[in-house]
Amino acid sequence: MNLYLLFKSLHLIAVISWMAGLLYLPRIFVYHVENYEKIQTTKIFEIMEKRLFNYIMRPAMILSWVLGIILILIIGIESFSFLWLQIKLILVISLSIYNEYLGRCLKLLKSGENNRTSKFYRIINEIPTVLLIFIVFIVIFKPL
Repeated sequence: MNLYLLFKSLHLIAVISWMAGLLYLPRIFVYHVENYEKIQTTKIFEIMEKRLFNYIMRPAMILSWVLGIILILIIGIESFSFLWLQIKLILVISLSIYNEYLGRCLKLLKSGENNRTSKFYRIINEIPTVLLIFIVFIVIFKPL
């Protein structure tokens, strides 16, 4: 069995799971903010947000990192000299920071300290899409 392809497949599965959460959680935040006055609805959103973040997004992010590092080790540590890989890592670090920012937003929403509007969450919902597009093109075409 080709270990590289096995780890690459697992890496892609983890990344897809992580991206699904990164794209969905801010959308739940939009509905959460728009329904602040409805206590029952707000409680449901809080449960959904917590489960998505803690049981899908964070584990998928960690797996994406671990499997990505394994892939780098398999192809050789000298691959860090490739500019395309350096750019990809910077973008993935940005996604990781964004992931943790969403975790902070989750806590603010739960505590009632959120001062962001639903429009804000709609706008930041585009961040992972833009980063994903850049990452995919950089990895596929390796232009640098």
